[in-house]
Amino acid sequence: MNRVMFSSLSPHWATPRYVYEQLDKEFRFTLDPCPYDEGSLHCLRAWTGERVFCNPPYGPEIVKYLRKAHEAMIAVYLLPARTDTKWFHDYCLFASEIRFIKGRLKFNGSKNSAPFPSMVVIFKLCG
Repeated sequence: MNRVMFSSLSPHWATPRYVYEQLDKEFRFTLDPCPYDEGSLHCLRAWTGERVFCNPPYGPEIVKYLRKAHEAMIAVYLLPARTDTKWFHDYCLFASEIRFIKGRLKFNGSKNSAPFPSMVVIFKLCG
């Protein structure tokens, strides 16, 4: 089962606990619409006024989650650093901040580091 969950066969990559805890300490999250361990996604729920941490499935669905950033007070995404994609240019370049993570993350449950670099993309509601 780990082979599927942590390979290109699955779009789901469980957030490393230390990454989440460090970001939560800074942003004090109130909603995680993609909790890996719950088995259900809460993307359709309103993000209005929430402080969101989102590690969406890595695939075409990323856009569905990035479109919701404007609803949240703060929306912090853990994403693959794919700067050549349409979604990066259409959404991420308009973020308040982009933090590229040095090295490759080792996602929870994986024996190896990810085969791609990662980034944290932060959207803050203006006003």
